[in-house]
Amino acid sequence: MIKRRDFLKTTALTTTLAVGLPQIVSAAIPETATSRLKLSTDEIILFQGDSITDAGRKKANTDFSTMDNLGYGYALHAGATLLNNQPSKNLHIYNKGISGNKVYQLAERWDSDCLDLNPSLLSILIGVNDYWHKHSGKYDGTVKVYENDLTALLQRTIKKLSNVKLVIGEPFAVKGVKAVDDSWYPEFDEYRASAKKIAKEFNAIFVPYQAVFDEALKSAPGTYWTKDGVHPSLAGAKLMAEAWLKATKLG
Repeated sequence: MIKRRDFLKTTALTTTLAVGLPQIVSAAIPETATSRLKLSTDEIILFQGDSITDAGRKKANTDFSTMDNLGYGYALHAGATLLNNQPSKNLHIYNKGISGNKVYQLAERWDSDCLDLNPSLLSILIGVNDYWHKHSGKYDGTVKVYENDLTALLQRTIKKLSNVKLVIGEPFAVKGVKAVDDSWYPEFDEYRASAKKIAKEFNAIFVPYQAVFDEALKSAPGTYWTKDGVHPSLAGAKLMAEAWLKATKLG
C-alpha cells in the first residue's frame, strides 16, 4: 500500500508537471526574448548534438518523424508537438545526435548527418562534453577551442545552407546532482556564455536551458529533472521540449 506521505509527494510533483511547466518556462524565457520562427510546408527540421539529443534513438533507422528516429528525449517531445500542431505542413523531423560528441566530432560527420539532409531548420545543443571530458581528463580542449570549433561549424553550415534557420541550445548542468559539483564552476559557465555569444553572432534563436532548469528547481529537486546533473529525466526532457518550443514560438 502506498503511504500517504509518498502519495502526497507524488501528487505534488505530478501537479508541477501538469500545471507548472508553462509557468516555469515563461519565467525563464520572457515573451520578448526571441523572434518567432515560421514553418512552411515540407520543411526539414534537424536536431543535432550529443547524448542529451541522441536519447537512445535507433541510429540504423534513417526515417524521419518516428519514435525510433527521434529517441525518447526532448527532440521527440518537441517534434511530436510540432507534428500535432501543424499536421498539414508535412514536416520531416530528424534527430542525428550522438552520445559523447563534442563539437569537433559533429564536424567530422557534418556532411552526412546535416548538410546532405538539407535542413531548413537546424537545432544544435552541444558543449557539455567539451567541458565535462576536459574536467575528467579525457580531452584537452578549452572554451576557446569550443568557441572556435562551433563558429567554424556554423560558418560551414550557412555557406552551404544560406537560408537555414538556426536554433542554439545552451549547455546546462544541475549542480549538486552526482556528476556536477562545485569544481565545475566557474569554468563551465564560460561555455554557456560562449554558446550565447555565438547564437547572437549568427542571429540564431537561443534556448536558455540553464535558466529553465534553475527555475524548475524552485518546484522540484534537481534529481527530479536529471539523474546525473547532465542527462534529463523524463520530466527534464519534457521541460526541455517546452523550453525549445517557447524560445522558437512554435509551441
